[in-house]
Amino acid sequence: ILVIGSGGREHALCWKLRQSKRVQTLFCAPGNPGIARVAELVAIGVDKLTELADFAEKQKIDITIVGPEYPLSLGIVDVFQSRGLKIFGPSKAASQLESSKSFAKEIMTAAGVPTAAYETFTDLAATEAWLRLHPGPIVLKADGLAAGKGVFVCKDSAEASQAAQSLFTEMKATKVVAEEFLDGKEASFIVAANGNAIVPLAAAHDYKRIFDGDEGPNTGGMGSVCPTNHVSSEQCAWALEHVMRPVIREMERRGIPFSGFLYGGLMISPQGKISVLEFNARMGDPETQSIMRMLESDLVDLIEGLLAGKTPTAQWKQESSVCLVLAAEGYPQDVRTGDEISGLEFAETVPGAVVFHAATKMAERSKLVTSGGRVLGVSAVGKDLAEARSKAYRAADLIQFRGRQLRRDIAQ
Repeated sequence: ILVIGSGGREHALCWKLRQSKRVQTLFCAPGNPGIARVAELVAIGVDKLTELADFAEKQKIDITIVGPEYPLSLGIVDVFQSRGLKIFGPSKAASQLESSKSFAKEIMTAAGVPTAAYETFTDLAATEAWLRLHPGPIVLKADGLAAGKGVFVCKDSAEASQAAQSLFTEMKATKVVAEEFLDGKEASFIVAANGNAIVPLAAAHDYKRIFDGDEGPNTGGMGSVCPTNHVSSEQCAWALEHVMRPVIREMERRGIPFSGFLYGGLMISPQGKISVLEFNARMGDPETQSIMRMLESDLVDLIEGLLAGKTPTAQWKQESSVCLVLAAEGYPQDVRTGDEISGLEFAETVPGAVVFHAATKMAERSKLVTSGGRVLGVSAVGKDLAEARSKAYRAADLIQFRGRQLRRDIAQ
């Protein structure tokens, strides 16, 4: 098996795949030092599509699993499939559900999926003119991929105007989507699909903002919980039938079937009404780290079954999982890197704790150092949320590096 990616999501996937008795050899390209403990690293970047396909052919890879959104948006699935290689993920056309917010909105509207009212703009002047007529609160999103940082929740038109300037100038967005603000609790509902069959995964939720109390700028996610208490099993069943199935059917109707992991970012109103905030064409991070800790059944069987056109099932532990993200100094703006990390060996002595590497690298004299914004994901499983949370914080506090950022309110 080949896993493509180098973050915490890919470490969690490799960790789970390694538990399968059916996996003989596990590769990860390019991987990271944590992944190196469970898989053989391959020094090929995620955007080197031809090189990755050449490697898969040479090594006779049975299944390739794509972690991040970027290679999907470049068309890695199309490249592999054109060479007869089995790969789990959506085509370039299908991955537009993530790579284009306006495309996702169009699909949702056509499929009758509940979502926020929206407008699309291609220049700053038109956006600001519209904002003057809509005092807010309003949400502005870059249409394309923005690594979790292209969304601005603005309480008034002045804040929205500033966000629009940031999107069009600093972030170089060519298209911006403006949406009505939806209030409530968020949940991450992810399914595995093969263009027709759908297997729901355990629902989770993450924590987007950098500081406690959901203060500060948006990030890629500072922690996650699985299963989430933000949605009931009945609401998940409703989302499966009224969100995921209609979208999968609409994609198939258009001749662009969706295969892979489809992530629905749900907003649940105080009255229990579900709306879709966004879609991702892959698993969320850090949600994957919590979800993989809860998956009882074999991940290989799940993916291989879907690739074979079957409808497999997934079994889940009757416990709770919490993941805490340890972020670098300056994240999510000017990230400081190269700081030595200590205490990992102590953290993993905490019962039920596993540390997933997200942005680490080996420096001189075999030192493990930070190499990006979200450095580590400290996960723990317990009989309930309180126990999982306690274990996760106990483990996280044994890990240190300069400027370490950690939210203290995850799973409260």
